[in-house]
Amino acid sequence: MKANIFDRITPCLVLAAVLGLGAGAAQAEVLHKIEIVVFGAPSLGAFLPPVIKARKLDEANGLDITFQTRTPDAYAAQFNSGEFQVGGSASLLTIGLADLRGMKVSYLFNLFDFWGAVVTNNPQIKTLADLQGKQLAAARGTTNFQMVDWFARQQNVDMSKVDVINTATPGLIGYALADRADAVQLWEPGYSTLMAKKPSLRTLDLDIQNQWRKFAGGDKIPYLGVAAHAEWIAKNKAIIPVLYRTYKQAAEWVAANPAEAAKLISPKADAAGLAVLDQLIRANDRLGMDVQPAGELRKEIDAVYRAGQSMGYLPKPPSAASIYDGRMQ
Repeated sequence: MKANIFDRITPCLVLAAVLGLGAGAAQAEVLHKIEIVVFGAPSLGAFLPPVIKARKLDEANGLDITFQTRTPDAYAAQFNSGEFQVGGSASLLTIGLADLRGMKVSYLFNLFDFWGAVVTNNPQIKTLADLQGKQLAAARGTTNFQMVDWFARQQNVDMSKVDVINTATPGLIGYALADRADAVQLWEPGYSTLMAKKPSLRTLDLDIQNQWRKFAGGDKIPYLGVAAHAEWIAKNKAIIPVLYRTYKQAAEWVAANPAEAAKLISPKADAAGLAVLDQLIRANDRLGMDVQPAGELRKEIDAVYRAGQSMGYLPKPPSAASIYDGRMQ
């Protein structure tokens, strides 16, 4: 009895597909689509996304990530409303506050530890206490501002007596360059970029390390990472470790290739600007790149929550569910 021709062809096609030889085999893979909202550059939330896309790390891990940029205030509104289910500029205090307001959200993993600064060109301002009665340009909707407020309070500085001019993250550098305010609150990578352009600016001492050790008994301050709504988490538990791996690989590549990474992170920067970013990555003391699962940082995250409570930003401790403890491996 003659074998049907299809009996001979079908196994060949299967083998070809397995070996990646079939027509369009690579295109046949279905990538899992994720839309992530982040702050616009310059910001920590916008630090790793261009590396992930340029290096195609999402595709290598079976993902198709679309990063959408927003100002801090718009980010908070659109993430909290659920318009975006995943946020890549998720700061701990805003996640804790969202949890206390009844929103079911969780901090999945940390990307950066806290560092912040207040800079000034005003000769009358020598310490944080001198800010009282003066204008401070700041991104008030960010956790960085709240943490700067907390560190100021540790030096008995009443920030309610400071005239805070709220502006979006990209506007902070402009305020400092033009001396449009007495002082400016900002963080990396904007801080290094600004100081390279205007080295005459002075940085006020927040006494971060000493004050945090005194308060929390350690040095690590989890600050900004990736968070998601509980509904999305429930449907994508198998994807979360893959998303974590994608970000982890991006951070490792950046650390190993600072010069090349600088060009991806800030493609319009001149040679001097790229050199600044290169050095920032190499040192990592102010950048604080530290990709770790939230579940492994519960003690440190609880300390940040306590800091939020101590200044009234958080009325009580956020729930345990605000810290994701699912597997990342």
